[in-house]
Amino acid sequence: MTGQLLGPSGLPYRPCAGVVLIDKRGLVFAGQRIDNPGHAWQMPQGGIDAGETPREAALRELVEETGVTPDLVEVIAESPEWVTYDLPPELLGKVWKGRFGGQQQKWLALRFLGSDKDVRIQTEHPEFDRWQWMRAADLTSSIVPFKRSVYEQVFKDFANLVS
Repeated sequence: MTGQLLGPSGLPYRPCAGVVLIDKRGLVFAGQRIDNPGHAWQMPQGGIDAGETPREAALRELVEETGVTPDLVEVIAESPEWVTYDLPPELLGKVWKGRFGGQQQKWLALRFLGSDKDVRIQTEHPEFDRWQWMRAADLTSSIVPFKRSVYEQVFKDFANLVS
């Protein structure tokens, strides 16, 4: 990532890494967010810490949000470009302590080598209350609307890997 990109709000984008965790059928891990039950399914993602690469951040977020450890995955692809989304006006100033207007994300596709029992969403700081394997199109239609274009781009980038 070069420099800090500003969004239409005038606020910078938060650097973020995301994980497309893919099972042997080509289905994608989706977690239902605790803070928006029944309305927000998403893939693991989170901020990139200072000095951390997107790959390091993605693997850390995977463990923090799913309990899946790096020895249970194989990195198979990385999104060619950073993708961004902007927060809707009602969330500006309310998330990330008001410092960011959206996220600038780098996504990694990971092949899941474990079994369902290796997924443990009851982590130290849980973000999901349920999880399931989903088709990419179903997950795209289940994400909050302001992130939908990101998911469409990510699944386009990884079209040969997901169902």
